[in-house]
Amino acid sequence: MPLFVCPGSKVKNPINSMPGNYQMSVDYIVEECKLLVDKGIKAILLFGIPSHKDDTGMVATHDDAIVQRAIKAIKSEINDIFLIADVCNCEYTVHGHCGTIVNNDVDNDLTLETLALQSLSFARVGVDMVAPSDMMDGRVGRIRQILDENGFYNMPIMSYAAKYASAFYGPFREAAESAPKFGDRASYQMNYANSDEAMREIALDIEEGADIIMVKPALSYLDIIRRAKDEFNIPIAAYNVSGEFSMVKAAAEKGWIDEKRIVREILTSIKRAGSDIILTYHAKDIADWL
Repeated sequence: MPLFVCPGSKVKNPINSMPGNYQMSVDYIVEECKLLVDKGIKAILLFGIPSHKDDTGMVATHDDAIVQRAIKAIKSEINDIFLIADVCNCEYTVHGHCGTIVNNDVDNDLTLETLALQSLSFARVGVDMVAPSDMMDGRVGRIRQILDENGFYNMPIMSYAAKYASAFYGPFREAAESAPKFGDRASYQMNYANSDEAMREIALDIEEGADIIMVKPALSYLDIIRRAKDEFNIPIAAYNVSGEFSMVKAAAEKGWIDEKRIVREILTSIKRAGSDIILTYHAKDIADWL
């Protein structure tokens, strides 16, 4: 279950385009995690909304940054939970891009250093797994290097290896306040018409040290999940993203579909395609329905 943590106390801001999802302060995130664990959902993916942003995302590399505070608070109160931290810069930069901007373009190699420091900080405060989602070239290798250099040999990396430049991310950008202020992310995310590139990207990330690879989005990319499952002997994750979730919710609110049946069918199709792990905003609902 993905969750969005924000500054403050007793904050629970509804995300209008994602019914039932909220930006929550650390205290409420802890309570939400307790509820999810009670329902049998014991793995959480954390995204952060900082109190202020900067040009490079360095605001997210400190041990008292927003996600790090949430990790420490959750771990202090809940034992049986697996915390995953999304590693990216789009939520933390004033321009909304996933990396450091030089001459109006994302500088790949400068961005790697920020991502590495962010991952190291997450490891120091007790996260169970880091999940780089930025799509910079070489970031898995750089993160693996800095983790190993600092003694975190056993910290797993779940790489967003096949992340497409998709229109399905729209509601997420409201949730994470991460919409780019200029241009788009097509220069570093992948062309949705191309499946061969996904296999090359996955192979590179595995070579660099990824323990799990992810396909994102899921529903329109079931063929990519199946192909990855067939070609690589590695756990496959699939992200059932915000736009996929919100379309179901909108149609259900109008009475056009049977939400419970649709959600079960969608998640089953993602599993059937070959996914070992499904990240979905439906997780809380489906736990009750099952």
